[in-house]
Amino acid sequence: MKILASVLFILLLILQAQLWFGSHGAFKLWSLQRSTGELRVKNNDLTHRNEQLHAEVQELRQGKEALEERARSHLGFIKEGEKFYRIIPESTVNE
Repeated sequence: MKILASVLFILLLILQAQLWFGSHGAFKLWSLQRSTGELRVKNNDLTHRNEQLHAEVQELRQGKEALEERARSHLGFIKEGEKFYRIIPESTVNE
């Protein structure tokens, strides 16, 4: 009877070790759940960014005002007849 109890106890220890520390154990599950949560947050951020970019593309395709504003702000375009003034800070003039 002692041998059977010892074998069952050893089997219990092995199964418990597999449950907690095995490749499909509880610690691995918790780690995967944590990383899944982090990936969901990143995915939501990227989805929001993609929606903003899609809206911007649609705006640029539909309206000339948006295209003109973008060309002015990012590329420095000016309309014919406009005057362009460039102000240079003093710190760069003295160098």
